[in-house]
Formats: sequence, structure tokens, C-alpha cells
Amino acid sequence: MGKPRILIVDDEENLRRVTQLRLQQAGYEVATAPNGDSALALLQKAPQDLVITDLRMPGISGLDLLRRVKDAYPETIVVVFTAFGTIESAVEAMKEGAYDYLIKPVNAEALKMVVARALDHHRLQLEVRSLRSAIDRKYGFESITGKSKALLATLDAASRAAQSDSTVLIRGETGTGKELLAKAIHFNSRRKDRPFVVINCGAIPKDLLESELFGHTKGAFTGAVADKKGKIELANEGSLFLDEIGEMPPDLQVKLLRVLQEREIEKIGAPHPIKVDVRVIAATHRNLQAMVEDGDFREDLYYRLAVIPLVLPPLRERTEDIPELVTIFFQRFKERMGRPGLRLNSSLLPYFSTHRWPGNVRELENVIERLVVLAPDDEIKVDDLPDYLRRERPALEAIQLDLPPGGISMEAVERELVLRALQKCHWNQTKAAEYLDISRKQLIYRMEKFNLRED
Repeated sequence: MGKPRILIVDDEENLRRVTQLRLQQAGYEVATAPNGDSALALLQKAPQDLVITDLRMPGISGLDLLRRVKDAYPETIVVVFTAFGTIESAVEAMKEGAYDYLIKPVNAEALKMVVARALDHHRLQLEVRSLRSAIDRKYGFESITGKSKALLATLDAASRAAQSDSTVLIRGETGTGKELLAKAIHFNSRRKDRPFVVINCGAIPKDLLESELFGHTKGAFTGAVADKKGKIELANEGSLFLDEIGEMPPDLQVKLLRVLQEREIEKIGAPHPIKVDVRVIAATHRNLQAMVEDGDFREDLYYRLAVIPLVLPPLRERTEDIPELVTIFFQRFKERMGRPGLRLNSSLLPYFSTHRWPGNVRELENVIERLVVLAPDDEIKVDDLPDYLRRERPALEAIQLDLPPGGISMEAVERELVLRALQKCHWNQTKAAEYLDISRKQLIYRMEKFNLRED
């Protein structure tokens, strides 16, 4: 980064020269202008980090120059010179956006102190803007990779939902990116400058979840040695992301319903409720409607949460996105692991596209990271791929299947396929599951469903 650039504007030549010399000796790059017109012309050619201007000048006054600088160059900091008897003018300049003022005659130490403080403020402004831009890029909807119809439809609905305060329910299998979508909704909403608080309802023991969500007062229970704010209160004026909402116990479902209805929380041990302004975004991999029918999830809470329901499709339903995801993850991990020369031949992409990816995008990302870390040469080869990716799958034409003209039962076909796989593998469930490219748990489920047992 170069030296900070400072522009001195004053019609007194001696003051300009002395101030310029002092600041150059302090290590700054300093330009001067005798009036407002010259200053504006110089700013058009070379934007400055800091402008120090006199308030009383012929032509464009210092106050007018301040207004024009703040309008055309909002990132530039302005400090004003003022005489001892005209402090009121300096106060007016501060109201118009000046950062500080210096009283003539200017003390050398005061000059250096004010300039250093003003440039620190300028640097912090740039850092905040850069951080904000980085957050927008990281959590914008464009950060969610894919062009499949199902995904684009979800992103379109989510981008419109972000403009409201309505509760959102995101459904999707594990690893589909539910938290990433929730962050994109928050950081594209009017609440983006406020907290985004996450709590995983399935990762916290049930007896601690209430305290984590709602907080408690000192002495409310054994071990409560101090007041504690809950996640809901911490998310006030922002967004609360309730991951795996389907794991929330019934008694807390009632309390969460009250938060959504009344916009207030009851801390454990508190005598009165506390008002909160929180936008709730919930997510689950479970079928909440089925849980409602089974009596495991409150119907009224479900409808409060699902004001805007969004579904993230599994990776197997957006196979056209897999090559792009592979490329992005590969580039990311090459840089992270310091292997810029590593290559991934495009001929390997079909191996990724034919896998069903039960762990979805997260599983794919983990596989690419593993390949980048463990590849022994400068090019990833077929032998470097995991066994389940290298395993050849027969094309549909290779399966001799005659479709009768009168129709066929899908369940009967599935039952016969599972039975033949078990017979081929001598009823070894692990091998049969691998042959069918499903998990052992899924195989056992189908065996129970079709009442398949080894004789």
C-alpha cells in the first residue's frame, strides 16, 4: 500500500508550504491547492485520502468545498482550518460531515495527531467496506453454485423472501447447503447489519436447549451463577437460524410458538417476558408434515414456520451442476493446500456425475479435498478416485428388462431387484448394498418392506 495522500487547500501560500513540509516529513504524500476550484480539479485527476481546507477562501468557500467533496468523494476524509474566533464555523462544518478541525495558527503536534487520527478513521472505513463486500460475495445468492432448474427456482423464491420479515422454512437433505441459503437470505435483507445467530437444535442436549434459546437469570437453577442471554435475545433485530428444527422437543415447540406469535421470550427464572424483534429461519432434513401426522411436531408451529417454504434439491437431482462444483472445489483446495500445478483431467468428470452423493454437496466437497491432499502426482488419475467412484455401473441397456404392454408394478420390480442382488451376493447385506449403490440401512429397510429373508 502506498503513502496516504493528503491535499492542503488554503489561499495563504506560507501556511500551505509549512503544512505540506511538516506532513511530508511525517511520511505522507502531500499536494496543495490555493482555492476550491483548483482543489476540485486536482481531485478529479488524483483522488485523495484526506483533504485539509480553510473555511474562509475567495471563490468557493471551504464549507462549499466540503459539501462537494462529501458528495463526489464520500470516502475522502475532510478536516478544516479555522481561526480562533470562528469556532462556530468549524462546528457547522462538523455537522456537514467534516471529521475534525484545526485552529490557526496550527501547532505541529496537533496537526500530526489530527491527521493520524483522520487517516486511521479512513482506513477503518475502507476495511469495513471491504469486509462488507467480502460478506456480500460470500453470502450472496451468487455464492450458491448451480444452474439447474430446481435450484434456480429455490434461489429465486429465496431472494424475494429476503426482502420481507416472513418466517422461512428450508427443507433439504444433509449437506445440501441449508445454512448457506439461510445466510444468503439474512445478508440480503434489511437486517444484514444486525446479528445472524445459529443454533443447532439437534446438537444440544434437550435439558440445556431451553437455556441456550431463551437464557436464564442468576439463581434460576443449580449452576446458574449469572444472568445469561439466550440465542433469541442475542439475535434481536437480526435473524435466528434454527437448524434441525425437527429435533426440538415438544415443550420448547410451545415456547417457540409464543415467540413467533407474541414477539416475546420468557427467560428461565425471569418474572416478566422480554420483547424481541427476530426474523426466524428454520431448516430441517426431516419431513415435518409427516411428523405432524405422527404427533411428533406441533401443527400450529409448523404453519407458523412454513410461511415461506423453500426446498433445496439433493445433488442427485441436479447432476448438471456437478462438473461446475467439482471445478470450483478443485480450484479452492489447490490454492488452500499450496498445489497450484495439480491437474484434474476433464475425462474424470463423468465418474463424479454418476454417483448418487448421499451426503450431497458436502460429501462432494470432502472428496475433492481428499483428492487434492492425497494425490501423489501432479495429475489426478482414475486410480486416485475412491473405489465407489471408480466402480463401473452397467448402463440401462445392459439390464435385460422387458416392459410388458399392459404395464408393470414398480414395487414388484424393486422387490425383484433387491432379491436378486441378495441372492447374487449370497445374502451378504453389505455386499448387496454396495452392488445396488445404496446404504446398508436402506437395504435393510427394503428387506423389511418386501419381507425378504434368507431361507
